[in-house]
Amino acid sequence: MALQEKLDRFKQQQEKCQSMLSNIAAKSASSRSTPKPVPAAASPFPSARPSAPVKFSNDTERLQHINSIRKAPVGAQMKRVIDILFQTRQAFTPEQINEACYVDVNGNKDVFEGLRKNPKVNYDGKRFSYKAKHDVKNKNELLVLIRKYIEGIAVIDLKDAYPNVMEDLQGLKAAGQIWLLSNFDSQEDIAFPNDPRVPIKVDDDLKELFRSIELPRDMLDIEKDLQKNGMKPATNTAKRRAAAQVQGITSKPKPRQKNKEFSKKAKLTNAHLPELFQSLKNS
Repeated sequence: MALQEKLDRFKQQQEKCQSMLSNIAAKSASSRSTPKPVPAAASPFPSARPSAPVKFSNDTERLQHINSIRKAPVGAQMKRVIDILFQTRQAFTPEQINEACYVDVNGNKDVFEGLRKNPKVNYDGKRFSYKAKHDVKNKNELLVLIRKYIEGIAVIDLKDAYPNVMEDLQGLKAAGQIWLLSNFDSQEDIAFPNDPRVPIKVDDDLKELFRSIELPRDMLDIEKDLQKNGMKPATNTAKRRAAAQVQGITSKPKPRQKNKEFSKKAKLTNAHLPELFQSLKNS
């Protein structure tokens, strides 16, 4: 029995080995029968490179910006055009305005008519340009204009004459050719000519009125009168007197001195004001 069991085991091992050998033989045969891939014949024409993706211009933001401008109120579109005309000081056709600031003047009748009738815009039938209140282009023309206004001309009316007009005004002031004085009512500067050739005549009534005004004896009253007329005093007497009291110093208003008669021996240095010496001649 033991011998028979050994024979059976031997047969099973042989069958396993046979099956393994048959599997190996089948695999090797299949690998030999599989044809190798044949390389494709080269084309006589060069192979075309893969085409790059088509890129479209990204104008979305610009188109949205143009659309927002053209949908804005008429006044906003007009201001945009006037700002371009003011900054450049050049004449623009409607097409050039469209290119410069995207305002379609020809396509918007209200904008066109508003610009044509605007006092700050000049339209010659083809082009729009900025129209200043005073037609001066440089420093010399500015000085000639100011000399025509003996009673003064408001600086606000000169600001838009040309780009560097304010610098020229300061230059004329520094050269002593004009005066720049402030108007206490409107707080605006007024330019006056400082030309000795300009005759300035003061009415006798105004002279008499000036001489008849009697100033208060106390500086406090003078400062109050200045403040009533919209002027800021250069002194602060109340504060000065309060500080003096703290320090134990009493300040009394100075008594007004009477005008003394001129002596015959006095040296006449103001001969161009003869009315001052009328009493001297009569004595």
